[in-house]
Amino acid sequence: MNKLISVTIPTCNGEKYLKECIASIQNQNMNTEILVVDDVSTDNTVAIAKSMGCRVIVNEVHKGQVIGKNTGIKASKGPYWLTIDQDDVMAEGALNKLYEAIDKNENSQIVMAKLKDFCSADTPQEEKFCKKEPFYGILTGCTIFRKDIFNTIGYFREDIITGEVIDLTTRLKETDINIQKVDFISCYRRIHSANYGKTHQKDEYKDYFKVLRERIKTAER
Repeated sequence: MNKLISVTIPTCNGEKYLKECIASIQNQNMNTEILVVDDVSTDNTVAIAKSMGCRVIVNEVHKGQVIGKNTGIKASKGPYWLTIDQDDVMAEGALNKLYEAIDKNENSQIVMAKLKDFCSADTPQEEKFCKKEPFYGILTGCTIFRKDIFNTIGYFREDIITGEVIDLTTRLKETDINIQKVDFISCYRRIHSANYGKTHQKDEYKDYFKVLRERIKTAER
């Protein structure tokens, strides 16, 4: 049996797609624990997660998805960690491929596969926002980490809403930790009218420029 892989799903009112997301992880037939960190959902998200055998942590107050990821890292039991959005779907056999890539090479700290967009059937008008070709993107069901790497680089920044990936990438470069890229699709990213990146686009721009300004200041010292 493979070593335990801890999968964190930050959720908030995700009942519409969550069951499909969880099933796509369970169908990998790998040694996994699924930890759902719920951000005060008012729908059936928590009930769905519990009914499917997930570990569930429910925030008492709204904290956001970045803190949800950090909560998942701290509560996880496995040596390997991965996060996926509540509306996305892991490709068949992807978790085994990611595991083999990171486990067979002790020098690999992070392994990243590709994402592929798909338009949700209930919002066909969003098709125009789908990228036509697979692409690399850290997190979102396509990146597996050795959990202890967070002891070196720290956790995700909790003072930003959507710029945590930009900040993490910067810190990886500063510590000379490379991301090993593997050429296959690990996760299908659902494009629909309520994507987190679309509904928080202003926050994403604000966080991007905040991180960029900090990088410039650091370079000038």
